[in-house]
Amino acid sequence: MTDTETILRGVLDRWKAGVDGHQPDRVASVFTEDAIFQGLRPYSVGRQGVADYYASQPVGLSAAYHVLESRRLGDDIVLGYLSVDFSFTDRPTVSVNLLVLLKRSQPDWLISHYQVSLLG
Repeated sequence: MTDTETILRGVLDRWKAGVDGHQPDRVASVFTEDAIFQGLRPYSVGRQGVADYYASQPVGLSAAYHVLESRRLGDDIVLGYLSVDFSFTDRPTVSVNLLVLLKRSQPDWLISHYQVSLLG
C-alpha cells in the first residue's frame, strides 16, 4: 500500500465508522469547514450540510469502500477515486463511485471535496 493510499484509508475509515454508527457529527468531523459535499441530493458547503445529509439517512446504513485509484497532487493534497456500496436494512444496496479530495489540515487530513456518481 502506498503512503497516499494509507492517508486516504485513514480518513475514509473514520468516515465509514461515522456512517456505520449513524453519527452525523462524527462523519462531518472528517470534512473541512468549507468542504463541498455532493451526495445523491443537491450539494452543500460546510460541515453542517454534511451532518444534515447523514442525519437524514436511515439507521442501519453502512458503507463498504474499495480504493480504485489514489494520487498525491501535492504535499498537502490527496485525490481518491473509490467504489462504495451503501447497504440498508430494508432496501437494495446502492453502488456509487466516489471522488474525494483530501487536504492536510494540521495535524490531520480532511475531506475538502466529496462527489458521488450513481452507477447504473
